[in-house]
Amino acid sequence: MVPRTFRTWLLPVLCIALPLIVGIVGSFFTAGSIPGWYAGLNKPAINPPAWVFGPVWTVLYILMGISLYLVLRDGTERTPVRQGVILFTVQLALNLLWSIVFFYGQAVAAALVVLLLLIVLIAATAISFRRISVPAAWLLAPYLAWCCFAAVLNAQIWLLNGFPV
Repeated sequence: MVPRTFRTWLLPVLCIALPLIVGIVGSFFTAGSIPGWYAGLNKPAINPPAWVFGPVWTVLYILMGISLYLVLRDGTERTPVRQGVILFTVQLALNLLWSIVFFYGQAVAAALVVLLLLIVLIAATAISFRRISVPAAWLLAPYLAWCCFAAVLNAQIWLLNGFPV
């Protein structure tokens, strides 16, 4: 049994911190490419201004953390909880991998493949979380929608700039 103090304040903090830390790590791979390589790319008309991405991702990471907390708050004894946490962890790793592949590796086509896999895993995580907490599943909906939008942007950047497969 998990101590009550851990469940009431430390677990939510850790659950929210985890995606935020992944976002911070991802920004180390991203930041150097924004003013140079990324700024020089042809982008679609629907591409948001650069300043939008930081606040949007911060909100999405916080929602992801709250979602994870709602799944973990009663412990990990149940198989659906463990399965959901595994899916969550894998999709979070793919989230980081996309930043590395797209910005650091400048491999736009490969990043699109990573992003499509990420979308599938986010959906699978939401479905898995729904068996435990319906609100936890819905908290992943904005993240899923943003990643679908990001896939459209990624694909258009690939096409507009003639990157190889």
